[in-house]
Amino acid sequence: MKLQDKVAVITGASMGIGEAIAKLFLQEGAKVVLCARDLPRTKAAEERIGGGANTLSVACDVSQRSQVDALVKTTLDKFGRIDIFVNNAGFGLNDAVADMDMAALRRMFDTNLFGVIDCMQAVIPVMRKQGGGDIVNISSVSGYISTPYMSGYAATKHAMNAIGKAARMELQRQNINVLTVCPGYIATDFVKNMEKGKHSERLGSSVKYSVGPEVVAVATLQGMLKRKREVVTPRFYSVFIRMYQALPSVVESQIRKALRPTAQVLAEAAKKQ
Repeated sequence: MKLQDKVAVITGASMGIGEAIAKLFLQEGAKVVLCARDLPRTKAAEERIGGGANTLSVACDVSQRSQVDALVKTTLDKFGRIDIFVNNAGFGLNDAVADMDMAALRRMFDTNLFGVIDCMQAVIPVMRKQGGGDIVNISSVSGYISTPYMSGYAATKHAMNAIGKAARMELQRQNINVLTVCPGYIATDFVKNMEKGKHSERLGSSVKYSVGPEVVAVATLQGMLKRKREVVTPRFYSVFIRMYQALPSVVESQIRKALRPTAQVLAEAAKKQ
């Protein structure tokens, strides 16, 4: 087992990518702490992955530093250490820049970005004391390619990429690696659950490229074990990123043509599933 006796904390673990990572880490021998704002849903995920004594569910809103500190303390009280911390909690806001709700945008930054920083600041002293550890920030391809009506979400992920990569350089001497994971379109309830404003549109073509959250979990494990700087998953999204960097106008033209009402994209995704 690749993570035998390691202790991993995973935020946003009540469903989707977080739950898939928790399940895989548990299978690889880790003790896993699942956390999310909704404790009953988190406990349901814990039951689905079947961890028994090697798992723990904790209610935590990462936008509240006091709850983050309590999460770290609860984990240490239960398992005595934290070897891996996965920042996966987050949500999306689907609206035009001209009309987006600023209060909703600030809430998203509080969770997607400032919550990540709070979690890192809470766990880094623990890892320093232990002599090392791994921090994994689940970002997005949106951190490279900003699409219409998802600009606020993309902004949180651009910022997460910058924070994570700088922190990696700062912490390397202390044997703490920071891995940034950038998934593309993943078949979860992310789009269904995101906040939708007056103008909700998405890339209709993204559905056909979707993969399950298990793909992200495997890529995360492999990247973490190799102590990589960044993982883009599925790998073919790396081609899109390079194309955008080389020929942004061409990619932007294709993006505009692929836009569809979000309700239509959700219906197509449900049909595929």
